Amino acid sequence: MTLNQIEYFYKAATMQHFNKAAEALNISQPSLSRSMAALESELGVILFEKQGRNVVLTKAGKIFLQHTKEILETVRRAEKNMNEIATGGGEIRLAYLSPLSATFIPKMAHSFLNEGHKDIRFRFYEGDTRENIDGLKKGRYDLIFCANRENEPDIDFFPLLQHKMVVILPEYNQQAEQTELGVDIFTHYPVIGYERGTALGRETREFFRNNGITPDITCELPDEHGIAALVAEGFGIALVADVEAVRNQKGIAIRPLTPELSYDHHIYLACIKNQYRLPAVSELIQYMQKNKEELQASFLGKNI
Repeated sequence: MTLNQIEYFYKAATMQHFNKAAEALNISQPSLSRSMAALESELGVILFEKQGRNVVLTKAGKIFLQHTKEILETVRRAEKNMNEIATGGGEIRLAYLSPLSATFIPKMAHSFLNEGHKDIRFRFYEGDTRENIDGLKKGRYDLIFCANRENEPDIDFFPLLQHKMVVILPEYNQQAEQTELGVDIFTHYPVIGYERGTALGRETREFFRNNGITPDITCELPDEHGIAALVAEGFGIALVADVEAVRNQKGIAIRPLTPELSYDHHIYLACIKNQYRLPAVSELIQYMQKNKEELQASFLGKNI
């Protein structure tokens, strides 16, 4: 059974006339009759009965007509979807880190759609770096944001965003009066840290090791929301990324590290290497690379 046979059957069944159906299909009537005879032979049932110059469906033909409607509707939807994808539309499955969720992702996606990409739909997912990389490798996501490159030779990592690592402490702490802080601050107070399994958890612990510090980490949390809240209540200090959740937290002081200690935390856009990408996905990558400076400013809450 071929798609042509299904289309021929549908036309003959709905018009109830082989000559008119053949004319509408732009084929000869004998060709249509042979095709329907072959279809009946393959299915093992009679689909049509003659009624004067017309044809009518048998009971089996009526059942088969319902199936052909569903098949042709599915084919039409598939054609429409493929045409949409081929012309830059379709769906992008995007996974990102929690610090990007409040402002950056909504603004970036809205701006991209407004630049002539109205036919694109987003599916959004939030997770940490390892979750996002795992989902990308398993095909659940088309693009991800992650906090470091990891050791993944099959993934392309595009550096996109960066922000300073800062010290946060309760605003009433006497050290809050200083304009910048050295690494010794972490030996004087309990430290609220990132969960060690996260990219920032590994990164901050490496910072402490490289500077000969063994901080008293009394609590580990997955993101800046919880860390900043505990610092505000006086449970310790923290080394965190300078993100929106930190700047919006009341009751804390944010101080930079001294110049010799200062460093940036990087966020990457990532996708599978050497794999066919839907046009919409490629267009989003190009958009973010082209507008990297504006996206960085948006990420930091600045106007340029």
